[in-house]
Amino acid sequence: MLHSGHIEFFQKAAAYGELYVALGSDKTVFTLKGRVPQNDENERLFMVKSVSCVKDAFVSRGSGHLDFAEELAAMKPDIFVVNEDGNTPSKQKLCADLGIHYVVLHREPHTGLTARSTTALRTLDRMPYRIDIAGGWLDQPFVSKRYPGAVITVSLEPTVEFNERSGMASSTRRKAVELWGSQLPVGNPHKIAKILFCCDNPPGTTEFSGAQDTIGLVFPGLAISYYNGEYWPKCINSVLDEATLDFVERMFHLIPLGPRESGYSVLSNTNITVEGAKALAEATDRCWDAILAHDAHAFGRAVRDSFEAQIAMFPNMVNPSIFELIEQYRDIALGWKISGAGGGGYLILVSEKPIANALHVVVRRPD
Repeated sequence: MLHSGHIEFFQKAAAYGELYVALGSDKTVFTLKGRVPQNDENERLFMVKSVSCVKDAFVSRGSGHLDFAEELAAMKPDIFVVNEDGNTPSKQKLCADLGIHYVVLHREPHTGLTARSTTALRTLDRMPYRIDIAGGWLDQPFVSKRYPGAVITVSLEPTVEFNERSGMASSTRRKAVELWGSQLPVGNPHKIAKILFCCDNPPGTTEFSGAQDTIGLVFPGLAISYYNGEYWPKCINSVLDEATLDFVERMFHLIPLGPRESGYSVLSNTNITVEGAKALAEATDRCWDAILAHDAHAFGRAVRDSFEAQIAMFPNMVNPSIFELIEQYRDIALGWKISGAGGGGYLILVSEKPIANALHVVVRRPD
């Protein structure tokens, strides 16, 4: 859905030279986003080619996150331009390997216009996303039965169309859209979250989506839910004060990694132990205390400790490229984790300092 944000991006990119635009095929869009595009590839190609600052456009022949790699290698342009939310280490490496200058533009609306996104234009979409800040996996009985503990989640406004298979509860979010449309219903968040959990895990389900997904989507602000060997938590507490939500917003910086590969299994090679579950639970408690105290350094350490406890039990959550990327930010970030598993999603950095080319989140406030 071509909008003013695209045109502004094209105009900024065209300032670097003759502009060629690579479009994802319908098949690639479906694979990456889990839905067919609003306009098919022929219509999208016609529209982009009609923009005056575009020299030419084409539908990439490849598939997946780097579907344009074949064309890029053949063209060898001087410069490759992306927006912040399209910036990934794999694109940067591809350009470095080909000797192409890599430029990341900050997404801004044209002067005098309102910021636009495809998501907002499609449905005035207000269905939130969520991130688990610490304690992820303790909402699964096969972890919390070893040692009880909490999961901390934050509900996010859909200011970015976060990647599918990125650990942002996108599959549960699709179920919520199927049930309620473009926004959550008004009512008791405990009841709404439980309804969504039951619909997301109908009778016969063998691999349950954790309760943290529904709780993180439904409860505004921050939520902490406590688990003791059951699928549903024994209690849920939330924090909505503006200072605390602003603290988390300022500290979070997201580096896009792209979606994880299809067919990937995070549950292979697990090493779930009492000691591991205890380490995860204790790190989560420290994280919650740090958030409430607005202690940036303690927050960063606790997020890092929680992440390390996770990957000790679930080593398939990460791959070597994740550790290589973390090394690039080790001196500036206070803590880190990934939103997804298997190298997909977003590297989440906790930092008091600005992170170049990082995305920023907006925590959902109560309506």
